[in-house]
Amino acid sequence: MDRRKFMAGCLGLPLLAQAGEAQAGLSKIIFPFAAGAGGDTLCRLIAQEMAPALQRTIVVENRTGGDGLIGIKAVKGGSPDGSMVLVTTGPTMYLLPMVEATPSFDTARDFVPVSLLARFEFALVIGPGIDASDFKGFVDWLKAHPDKTSFGVPSNGTIPHFMGSKLEKDLGIPLTRVPYRGSAPILNDLVGGHISFGITTLADALPQHRAKGVKIIAVSSAERSPFAPDVPTLKESGIDLVADAWYGMWLPAGSPPEFASKLGAAASAALAKPEVKEKLTAIGLIPVGSTPEGLTKELAANTAFWQPIVKATGYKIEN
Repeated sequence: MDRRKFMAGCLGLPLLAQAGEAQAGLSKIIFPFAAGAGGDTLCRLIAQEMAPALQRTIVVENRTGGDGLIGIKAVKGGSPDGSMVLVTTGPTMYLLPMVEATPSFDTARDFVPVSLLARFEFALVIGPGIDASDFKGFVDWLKAHPDKTSFGVPSNGTIPHFMGSKLEKDLGIPLTRVPYRGSAPILNDLVGGHISFGITTLADALPQHRAKGVKIIAVSSAERSPFAPDVPTLKESGIDLVADAWYGMWLPAGSPPEFASKLGAAASAALAKPEVKEKLTAIGLIPVGSTPEGLTKELAANTAFWQPIVKATGYKIEN
């Protein structure tokens, strides 16, 4: 297909031109998860707001599958001309290389860091049939009901999966993990009493928590969440675990560092706009922004923290 027809046919967002800079010709943000969720909204907002710093047209393309791997591999080895950029969760970039029997990518080798974009949090949620009002009470309930220790996670190989493994070790209580396809069925089964607790994103659990359908008894962030200031953190509850997650932006290996810095600055400037902050916080995302170095530091810290936890579980994906 001819390039003009391609651009004309995409639901793109115009960018102001800065002639003479080939790397500014960004045309695609590859997001490896489904349209309509928080990360997809984040991509579309920053694509629209980066207009003052970049050229051409940005198209957000959802390439789903493989718990994020399909989209990541689409950008890996891509042309380093600024025409393709990856936006995905931090955990996909540090957990997938840990759990694949043969890693499909090396984050440091195959990608150039651009910027942190936004943080989000996880929540430990119990159903209405659990006789507990806080985390300590729930732990006592689990000990008294060893046959009812099943918990739901949105998918295997994810942060909630390994949070459950850490809880099992720290509490000394055998727990049974039940993988689901996303948060919605977890919350439904909590309400129905089919599982005892779930670990989901805080944003997904908040509506039912506020409606008294389920109860959030702890959040995974370092400090209490601005979205649920009445809920203690796991650390406050005696569990040495901080497990917030985040979205980041990367370019293919070989992309010029100067362009990565420029792109990161444009993304950070977009995230700092009050109207963008308002829209993101409304869906449970905390906008941050960073330098490429800041993204690298965050990735390294998360890798160092989770690697021994993941290794201890022995969990692997055969590929």
